[in-house]
Amino acid sequence: MARAATTSDAFNAIAEPRRREILSYLATQERPVGEIVIALKLDQPSVSKHLGVLRKVGLVRMRCEGRHKFYRTNAAAIQPLHAWASEFEKFWQHQLLRVKERAEAQVQRHSRPDNPAPKQ
Repeated sequence: MARAATTSDAFNAIAEPRRREILSYLATQERPVGEIVIALKLDQPSVSKHLGVLRKVGLVRMRCEGRHKFYRTNAAAIQPLHAWASEFEKFWQHQLLRVKERAEAQVQRHSRPDNPAPKQ
């Protein structure tokens, strides 16, 4: 089965770790390409290519000021990604609660006077 193009939707675009890194870096504020290159230690053509993909699927927006291009995340386009991932957060919260309960039960068992802790 052929793989979907990275520009077909936001999910395919963020499958690439560098693009997720760029999105995370842009989350706090708008930044010029050069700053992204320096901060993430990537080469400029690579950053421009990744920004092009992110822009094509709508995850980032670009603003021109003279010859400089500034990029920022598009929160509205990221919202569907967040909503989808949030479905799994419920699962992980449940799993973490179970791990916590098991750990607490184990601590209680080992701290009872009638059940001394095993010798090491």
